Amino acid sequence: MTRNMIDTPDGRTQVFVIIGDPVTQVQAPQLMNAVFAKAGSNSLMVPMQVSSDDAPALIRALKSAGNVGGFLATIPHKFELLSHANHIGAVAEAAGCANALRRNADGSWSTENFDGIGFVTGMKNVGHAIGGKTVAVYGAGGAGSSIAAALLDAGAEQVRISDVSQPRCEQLCARLERHWPGRAIAVAAGRHLEVDIVINATPMGLGEEDPLPFTLEGLNPNAVVAEIIMKPAETRLLREARARGFKTQAGFAMLAPQIDLYRQFFRIPDTDAAGNSSEAVSSGGFQP
Repeated sequence: MTRNMIDTPDGRTQVFVIIGDPVTQVQAPQLMNAVFAKAGSNSLMVPMQVSSDDAPALIRALKSAGNVGGFLATIPHKFELLSHANHIGAVAEAAGCANALRRNADGSWSTENFDGIGFVTGMKNVGHAIGGKTVAVYGAGGAGSSIAAALLDAGAEQVRISDVSQPRCEQLCARLERHWPGRAIAVAAGRHLEVDIVINATPMGLGEEDPLPFTLEGLNPNAVVAEIIMKPAETRLLREARARGFKTQAGFAMLAPQIDLYRQFFRIPDTDAAGNSSEAVSSGGFQP
């Protein structure tokens, strides 16, 4: 049976860090540590709680530690992580934020954003079509920005983006416009009732008492209601959408495809059942 993590960290252990505020909900450390153990890699991932004010100093300090191999970021640090890279991946550039940062052999740092690629892969894995669809994304933060970019790259006809910060929403649409002219628009909340897919890419739902991020009243009965929150696994949005008969997509479906993408990005060998290692490839664009 695959071990959950390496037996004992030592002076040669390569450390990866996931930063967030909050960070209690993250599941990447458990999953990535199992990947490291299976690959026989002397590597370890640890979560760190850090505020927005303190995150820049923490990232700089950890980058100076020679055995820190990279970072993952969850809310609200994905925009900050981008600013610490020398080389920016295509999705991260379009989204304006990143969720993975890697130390390269020459000491430079590369970044990419796998949220959107993971989300789109999760949708396709269960048969939810994206090509030609109209999609509403609530949230223009780190995850929402990456998801919007990946949806457009996957052929969505139009992506409507709503956010509590209108300037942030408009800035995202301006970045997306350079890659997919006329297909990303900033809209007011409520412009999702006739769409094919509606996505909660906000933190609303982390708390049991949180209100719904958008109304389900009057929603297209054939629409897919998708969530990015992973803990709790079943948010109030998912419960109410299922109760009303809507097709749904849970948050974990977005994370599962990302784990192997992180492995490749961090250059961890892929060891098959026969014990042979295949060389991992790094992300070089929309298709890692």
